[in-house]
Amino acid sequence: QVQLVESGGGLVQAGGSLRLSCAASGRILSFTAMGWYRQSPGKQRELVAVPNRGGSTIYADSVKGRFTISRDNAKNTVYLQMDSLKPDDTAVYYCAAKPSWLRTWDYWGQGTQVTVSS
Repeated sequence: QVQLVESGGGLVQAGGSLRLSCAASGRILSFTAMGWYRQSPGKQRELVAVPNRGGSTIYADSVKGRFTISRDNAKNTVYLQMDSLKPDDTAVYYCAAKPSWLRTWDYWGQGTQVTVSS
């Protein structure tokens, strides 16, 4: 059983910061890639920040320069540092993981709510 557990969400004022964490545990001890998606009410789930096979990171245009993804392989944990938050960033943020570049995002966390007030 593989589990991804997000934490760090909450309520913050516009311009503030939050740091999300996602810890992986279970049978697969090391994922090839871990990333972040989000979903706002009435919208489809969208990519926020994910690594690509070339070693760089893909960020949504709306978060470039404000969000930073990082990973601690020893802890099998991925982080999302979110700065200069805007009300439009309000969403449920999901951690995703894949065991191989040949696979899709097979594993998902339960999500953590981020609410940015104006």
